Amino acid sequence: MPERLEVQRAVAASPGEIFAVLSDPRGHVAIDSSGMLMAADGEPVTKAGDTFVVHMDREALSDFPLGLYDVTVEIVTFEQDREIAWTILGRWNIGHVYGYRLEPIDAGTLVTSYYDWSAIEQGWKDRAIFPVIPESALRATLGILARTVAPGKARPEL
Repeated sequence: MPERLEVQRAVAASPGEIFAVLSDPRGHVAIDSSGMLMAADGEPVTKAGDTFVVHMDREALSDFPLGLYDVTVEIVTFEQDREIAWTILGRWNIGHVYGYRLEPIDAGTLVTSYYDWSAIEQGWKDRAIFPVIPESALRATLGILARTVAPGKARPEL
């Protein structure tokens, strides 16, 4: 079983336009396809080590009855307009990482969304709960991202 998922999509927007959504806590909520991200508090991130809070609702996945809870998103990779990645801190600090790589192309930007749980402790791997988010959700989030930054469309209020 792989311990990392990656999906790609060409998006008709510049890396800077896309990165602006990905570095804003409200942008995470706006493009989430899982239904778990309810709201976010904090300022747009500017470097590795920055954090913000996301208010979650695990009932959207209907897998574990965690209800409403908060997590802290900690940025672990920050390369302006190129790559951003984060881990989740909270009740459990598991160490799985979500991220995006952005590559300029003629049509805009090739966006790679990834989810990596290869570095988590074996005890968590043995629970067989990973990936928490399926590949289809990563793909759907890229679709929402593309719609959010579409040319001629006013960016939603983040």
